[in-house]
This record gives sequence, C-alpha cells and structure tokens, in this order.
Amino acid sequence: MKTLILAAGLGTRMNSKYPKVTHKICGKPMINWVVDTAKQVSDEIAVVLGYGAEMVKPLLPEDVKIFFQEKQLGTAHAVMSAVDFIKTAKEVLILYGDMPLIDVETLRKLVFTHTQGKFDATIVSTELADPTGYGRIVRDSDGRFLKIVEEADAVEEKNIKEINTGVYVFNAQKLLEALPKVKPNNKKNEYYLTDVLAFLDKVSIFKVDNFEQFLGINNRVHLAQAEKIKRRQILEKLMLSGVTIIDPDTTYVEADVVIGKDTVIYPMTFIEGKTEIGEDCVIGPMTRLVNCKIGNRVSVVRSECVGVTIFDEVSVGPFSRLREGTVLHSNVKIGNFVEVKNSVIGFGTKAQHLSYLGDATIGREVNIGAGTITCNFDGRKKNPTYIEDEAFIGSNSCLVAPVTVKKGAFVAAGSVITQDVPEWSLGIARARQENKIGWVLRKFQKKEE
Repeated sequence: MKTLILAAGLGTRMNSKYPKVTHKICGKPMINWVVDTAKQVSDEIAVVLGYGAEMVKPLLPEDVKIFFQEKQLGTAHAVMSAVDFIKTAKEVLILYGDMPLIDVETLRKLVFTHTQGKFDATIVSTELADPTGYGRIVRDSDGRFLKIVEEADAVEEKNIKEINTGVYVFNAQKLLEALPKVKPNNKKNEYYLTDVLAFLDKVSIFKVDNFEQFLGINNRVHLAQAEKIKRRQILEKLMLSGVTIIDPDTTYVEADVVIGKDTVIYPMTFIEGKTEIGEDCVIGPMTRLVNCKIGNRVSVVRSECVGVTIFDEVSVGPFSRLREGTVLHSNVKIGNFVEVKNSVIGFGTKAQHLSYLGDATIGREVNIGAGTITCNFDGRKKNPTYIEDEAFIGSNSCLVAPVTVKKGAFVAAGSVITQDVPEWSLGIARARQENKIGWVLRKFQKKEE
C-alpha cells in the first residue's frame, strides 16, 4: 500500500502569499497532519507539489517522495505527475494536502474493505445537509456506483446529498491503465480523477457517517473550523490520559505538546510548540508556554515562557517573563514582574520582585532583591554576570557586566556594582547619605516671601 497526497493547488481563496497546505492547525502545517496520518496505513508516501513548492518541500519528512505538477490541470493530471511512484505499488491511497482532519481509523477500514473486496477502486462518500461545492455520488437503482458529477457540471444531481470526499483507494495497475483515457471534457477544461472511474469495472463506495473529518480547507473560515475541531480532539486526548483541563473552551494546546498526568491547566492558557510538562503541575490561568521543558510539581501562573527549561518544584509568576535560554533548577522561585533571559539559576535561588536577569549565571540559594538589574549590554555586545552560591543581592542594585559576585558576598541595597565582590564580603557602591536639617522649611519660606 502506497499513499499519494495531492498538494499542488493554488489555494486562491485563502488570500495568502503562502501555499494553502503550509497554513497551520494547532501549530502544525496542514500537510503534515495528512502525512502523519498516512504513515499509519502506508508503506510509502509521495506528495505532488505545484504552487509554492519551495515553501512546502522543507516541511516534509525526508522519507516522503516529491513529484511536481508544473501546471494545475486537475486532479487526474496531478496523479499523472506521479506515475513513476504508482508503477511500483499494488494499491494506492489518494489523499489531499488540505484535508487535515482525516481519521486514521477511517483509512484503516477503507483499506481493509478495498483489499478484501479486490475492487478496482473504492470511493469514500458521506452525506451533507448542504452538499454545495462537492461532487455528487450517483447510484443506480440497486444502489451501486454509477458515476460522480462535479458541482460545476451538475444539474439535477445538485439535489443529491451524498458527496464524493475525494479520498480513494485504487488498484495501481488499473489506475495506470485508465489515466491516459481521461479527457478534459468539462466546464473547467481539467482532467478529473473522478473520470477514471468510468474506465474501471469494479468500483465500490465506502460510506462514512462522520463528515467533519473530510472538511477541506479552502479559506480562513474553514481553517478556523478545523482548528477548533482539532483542538477539541487534542484536549480530549489529554483529559483521558489524566490531565485536568478546567475549561477546554478557553485552553489552547498545540499538536506536539506532551503533558503528564495530574497536571492542572487553568483557563486562558496557551501551550505551544514542542512543550513538555511533567506531572502534578499547575499551569495558568492566563499563561503562555512555547517550546518549554518543564519538570514535575511546577507552578506557572499568569506568565509567558519561551524556550525555557524548568526543573522540579519551581514556582513562576504571576506576571513573569522567561525568555530563550533560561534554565531554572529545582526549588527556584521567580516572582511578579521578573524577566529572565539566557540565564541559569541554581537550586533554591529566589528572585521574587521586579528584576531583570540577563546573560547571568546564578548559583545556589541566592537572594535577588527587588529591583535588581544585570546591566548586560554595553551598547555593542552582551556581557555576562556571575553570582555565586549563597550571595545576597540587595534591593535596587545594578550589576554592570562583566562582573562577578563571589560566594557568600552581600551587595548593599541601591548599589551600582562595577567591580567584582570578593567572597563573604560586602559590596557598597552608592553616595554617603547626608541630611540637611530644616531644608524643607527654608525652601517653603522662600516661596511665601
């Protein structure tokens, strides 16, 4: 069994400069949804590309064969572009790159029915209350397949509710014999794959009740509809695996996300990319995680984390921002309005309030006071800050990189540190306080005069 995926169309109704099949559903390009499903029922997969092939090709796995349809002259013409692929197949499954909701169980049953019946072709059909835009399945008086009439060519057939989904399984040899016989005798002057069926003897119809899986993405409205369906499927799978999702209607989880059991996801949370979350975590509400790796028993509340690694027993937020390259070791606490970028923070360290830590390496059990800033950029390059184990950084301190605060050292509140602070020492860098007695009274007396 081989699968041929047709993905050469212009997709003009998307009103986009990008090929239709590159548009994402739950973080994954729609062509990849189809490829991943096909891999579960096929030995080999090929994709026919056309418009924007240079943008689609990099998205495809290396083991997928690629063929090109130089001019988009219809579905049969697209299949003809991959004749060399079909020649070595016994049976070939035809799918479309803009049909990302197709269900693997449907395909397994289809393939089984086709091979058991030894048909020349098996068509997948379904019924729609409004079949507008789809080719109609016409049966004879005994309910057997007679023909397919495309929407553009339909007259009386427009009353038929049973439609052609566009998914087929063909006997490869029969398909190769029939393809050269297809002519563009229709209003669009195209080579229809449906016309192949007229040259086959044994054609079966495989009717499916669940029609939403055959939703073809033709515009942004369809894209949003597919996103909603796929998101529901992802969340249901997570919930059945032991994840608590408080409100699925306001929770957004992408395709490649992994979440451990007994983790709780609160509303208005977005989990994207290849994020992995461990067990017994609390995520959200109003949180966004992108390409993060998170351990067990971690709390992230009202925060944004991108490209972050978080070990066990860490708390983040509310209102924290963790950027690319950040690593939080176990028992770290990152509090409200703290931003961390490209920094490693050691076991048990706390930065609870209003701080910026950039390009910093911070040891174990360090206290970062409120308002601390690592001044990492000198106008030309980023410079590192090192804070060693058990150091104490007083509130409202600026550490001007490159600089090191050694083990156990203290930085006095309000200091601007430009030199290294030795171990177990106190670094002070601020003006000595001077009190001018009665200054306020004298100031206001002059105003009154």
